[in-house]
Amino acid sequence: METSPVPDRPYSDNTECFVAIVASKYNARYTDAMVKSAQQELEAILTRVEIETVRVPGAYEIPLVVEEFCREFRPKPDAVIALGVILRGKTAHADLIGESVTRCLHDSSKAHLIPVVHEVLLLDNEEQAEERCLGDRINRGIEAARSAVDMIRIMRALRGHDE
Repeated sequence: METSPVPDRPYSDNTECFVAIVASKYNARYTDAMVKSAQQELEAILTRVEIETVRVPGAYEIPLVVEEFCREFRPKPDAVIALGVILRGKTAHADLIGESVTRCLHDSSKAHLIPVVHEVLLLDNEEQAEERCLGDRINRGIEAARSAVDMIRIMRALRGHDE
């Protein structure tokens, strides 16, 4: 099954936003590229965005810091972006990490009603990582930023804070 390209960029505006990015240090070549792409895309769309990026050792540690942002951090972020790359090996370890991360990120988002954009990628090989993290046609860092902006706008509209 072919992966679809990055969705169109949302329109730019000067809405004041705070976005947290929590990213793994593991598989740095790919994760660093996603972080950079996400930051650049957020800054291109939102002229008044504050971004705080926190790096954690691996994908498994991402949900703890996401939960901290959602629960205790002041001010609360308008959205949190979780970025990481898990490469499958010969054991089930990667799948277990991926399932745990997905469940925890979903739980944090639901519990605190803060959009958590999940781009902790579980991939079979480095070729897939290169395509999704370093490419222009498919770039999960850019996609994460665009999803975060869309979700910020949706949540603000639902709460009666339209632009």
